[in-house]
Amino acid sequence: MVTGLKYRILVLNRLWQPVNIVGVERAFNLLLRDHAQVIYTSDESFRMMDSAAWLQLSEETSPNDNEAYIQTVRLRIRVPKVLLLRSYDRLPVQEVKFTRENLFDRDDYRCQYCGNLFEAVQLNMDHVIPRDRGGRTSWENIVTSCIGCNSRKANRLPHQAKMHLIRKPERPRWRPFVSSLIGQNYDTDWDHFINLKKRA
Repeated sequence: MVTGLKYRILVLNRLWQPVNIVGVERAFNLLLRDHAQVIYTSDESFRMMDSAAWLQLSEETSPNDNEAYIQTVRLRIRVPKVLLLRSYDRLPVQEVKFTRENLFDRDDYRCQYCGNLFEAVQLNMDHVIPRDRGGRTSWENIVTSCIGCNSRKANRLPHQAKMHLIRKPERPRWRPFVSSLIGQNYDTDWDHFINLKKRA
């Protein structure tokens, strides 16, 4: 398949942690300026290749019609799936935005009191420490709750309602751009490098 510029490439820092998803143009810019190497995933060898080695691979074994490539006058150049940055070793400082959807993702769409799995429309956001008792609206004080448990707990602390949290609420540790891939189509070769939260 000849690919357009909408094709996406996963970018890892030099510690092999995902830091970004870029388009074809940006990926080749990083590769040709020697800021990144390709991690060859197609044969699961995870060989690292600079731009010269990548072009040579494209020349020696032309990509077939179901692989992504850029067509030049004389050559089909493979589009990489994963890039490894040569010098960047940090994760971008980026907070996970506190939203209803992100909260449900963090808690795997499970009520944090009864542990059952629900659809989003059957869930509420519950203040563990109620607002009228000084409870804040924050990752550390809000949990996913089903409507039944939310009604049962009412405006009390969990122990007053004889209820227990199955997991302490914490700020999520996953990357915002990685979590945005949940439910989306992405290259399955990325599974070696990202750990999406699976929902049953």
